[in-house]
Amino acid sequence: MHVSAGHQHYLWQGEWGEFPESEVDSIRATHSHHGVVVTERGEVMTFHKGNPSVLVFDTDGNFKRLWCSDLSNAHDLALAKDGDTEYLWLADNESGRVIKTTLDGETVMSLDRPDHPAYADADYKPTSVTVNQSRFGGNDDVWVTDGYGESLIHRYDRKGSYLSTIDGQAGAAGRFNGPHGIWVDNRLPEPRLYVADRTSARVQVYDLDGNYQREFGSDYMDSPSGFINVGDQLMIVEHRGARITVLDADDKLVGYLGENAGVNNTEGWPNNERGLHLPGKFNSPHGMAADADGHLYVVEWLTGGRMTKLVAA
Repeated sequence: MHVSAGHQHYLWQGEWGEFPESEVDSIRATHSHHGVVVTERGEVMTFHKGNPSVLVFDTDGNFKRLWCSDLSNAHDLALAKDGDTEYLWLADNESGRVIKTTLDGETVMSLDRPDHPAYADADYKPTSVTVNQSRFGGNDDVWVTDGYGESLIHRYDRKGSYLSTIDGQAGAAGRFNGPHGIWVDNRLPEPRLYVADRTSARVQVYDLDGNYQREFGSDYMDSPSGFINVGDQLMIVEHRGARITVLDADDKLVGYLGENAGVNNTEGWPNNERGLHLPGKFNSPHGMAADADGHLYVVEWLTGGRMTKLVAA
């Protein structure tokens, strides 16, 4: 089956990924809430909450290995290079931890909870992390969204020291409301910080000093939740609803992939029978990644999870 958005065409490969036999039962019983990344060496990594671990596949979906984690729920994964070495960042909304690891699971940095007065009597629940990488001209600052806690975004330096916080009040939409995802966009010469302000149903854009620039998407997005770039032109925006959105270099709508209209408004969603595992239709996309060939990998938020590969045609 093929799915398309504008001139972007993909072959849908559903139920992608061969899970290890030892983990199948716990995966099927767990309400997945995870991200996915593709490393430079072509490994697809995602988090398994039922038996907390990072699962590693090749790009054909063959299971390669896993490593156990002391996190509870790595809600988002991100990759960043330090010199010639690629590292994995994980944001755990349940334990309130954000860590940096090697690609084999050795923790090399852990970010402290932000020194901010909002947490005097409130929980810190980070949902996403991104790095302003020096290989793209950045300073290696780390940005973290507290999307399930106090709806704040925090900035750390490359050594992990807390620097500052933004709350969204500078924007036209007012204070952030569920800033679920964050991404440093390097498509233009001047990088920008994109915030998926999910409950406000829009994307907010900042510079890398935390200054508000603009917002967009409220006329064609209902719950933007995360971002990836594909090549040097396209941006893909993931929705808590049943579709992913393709944007051009000017952030104009190209179209939707796998749209399954209305399923997220039905009783029992995302685990009701309607639209649960339909070919060519998403149910609850929650994380995305792209490989070097422009193929997309999408993980969904539902019991047992679902991994889909969209092969660029």
